[in-house]
Amino acid sequence: MTSATAAPVRDLPAIRRDDRGLPLLGRALDYAKDPVALFQRQWEHYGPVSPLRIVGDRWVMLLGPDACQAALTNRDKAFVNGPAWTHLVGPFFDRGLMLLDHEEHHLHRRIMQEAFTRPRLEGYAAGMYPAIERGLATWPGRDDSFRTYPALKQLTLDVAADIFMGGAEDSSPEEMERVNKAFIACVQAASALVRKDLPLTRWGRGHRGREVLEEWLRHYLPSRRERVTDDLFSQLCHIESDTGERFSDDDVVNHMVFLMMAAHDTSTITLSTMLQFLGQHPEWQQRCRAESDALPARASLAELDTLTSLDLVMKECLRLRAPVPVVIRRTVKDVVIEGVRIPADTFVTVAAQFSHLMPELWSDPTAFDPERFSDERREDKSHRFAWEPFGGGVHKCLGMVFAGMEVTAVMHQLLRTYEWTVPTSYVAPLDNRSLPFPKDGQPVSLTRR
Repeated sequence: MTSATAAPVRDLPAIRRDDRGLPLLGRALDYAKDPVALFQRQWEHYGPVSPLRIVGDRWVMLLGPDACQAALTNRDKAFVNGPAWTHLVGPFFDRGLMLLDHEEHHLHRRIMQEAFTRPRLEGYAAGMYPAIERGLATWPGRDDSFRTYPALKQLTLDVAADIFMGGAEDSSPEEMERVNKAFIACVQAASALVRKDLPLTRWGRGHRGREVLEEWLRHYLPSRRERVTDDLFSQLCHIESDTGERFSDDDVVNHMVFLMMAAHDTSTITLSTMLQFLGQHPEWQQRCRAESDALPARASLAELDTLTSLDLVMKECLRLRAPVPVVIRRTVKDVVIEGVRIPADTFVTVAAQFSHLMPELWSDPTAFDPERFSDERREDKSHRFAWEPFGGGVHKCLGMVFAGMEVTAVMHQLLRTYEWTVPTSYVAPLDNRSLPFPKDGQPVSLTRR
């Protein structure tokens, strides 16, 4: 057994009768209904290391920055990613970077980071504007209830196709819609109750979705192997580490499936949240617009970096609604976190979203207040893991700079092209069964400038 703290060691507490949830499902429906309420209840009943049952399994939930830090930094190598995420998303994102561990993860990450150097990011920034402009050109000139979430999801998928795929040159709009639905099926399979490849089940739809994605990517693989181009697909086919390691065809396909999902799903959630809060806070919308109006429409990466107000808004939206509210791990040996012994072979939920809303770390934590990230306040410095939308430790999101750049570029174009409002009373009805998204499509009142 290893110890991540000097606190007195005690065993996991028994689950209280009123915390057992439903037969078989346990607390799964509580999470789907309101994750933050579940986090708060677990914190009040058990503290930073709390037991719970989810779909027949006994889990442990880690709450608060200290417990999250212990798991994410994983100094004693007691936690692994692969067995945990495989349990949740099965074969749909098999051997993506997030699902690898230890030396294999280190090797793949070392190779992949060559695709995210500053010069390559500058090229990606320049290359994403045509897709953004094509997408926004299809938006209405005026609509009092425009559903922005599906429109943004299509836009970010088109950006991913351009930047990651080099345009997917012979994919029709109908094919791209099929690909989009395949990604949705793979992500939503995480909430499947029946985890067998059966018709009419989420798990079965996930299998069909993965088949669509593999077929689509393998169609383009020979051409990307043949020549080096600026798109990420080609880069993954040709990049190598400083010691000469390269990816196999299977590696390239597995990483592309995962990266494209991560790139357009999480970016869409962030953009949707930003549209909501900027629509409810017109003073911030105008402040951001003034900075964007001072730049060219196709701003360079260096110019995007000067949009300081937009950066504050993005950080605040990532705090209030983290696109990935929890990450999961599995213990491979006994470990002590915050004085509580977690046995080997235990599924663990690391609830970063809860840290983002703790009054011990943030002033008025549920309020929209981007200035809390300003140089004068820096509330995110209250704890190293007070703000962790991209995770931490060796598995910290490799594409977080790309994601920030993409979100900033899309918002930069939106601010220059549109004005919008959202009622101050509006609360997004979130579907939390997988990654959180607004079930109503995130309507805004939109007017082209």
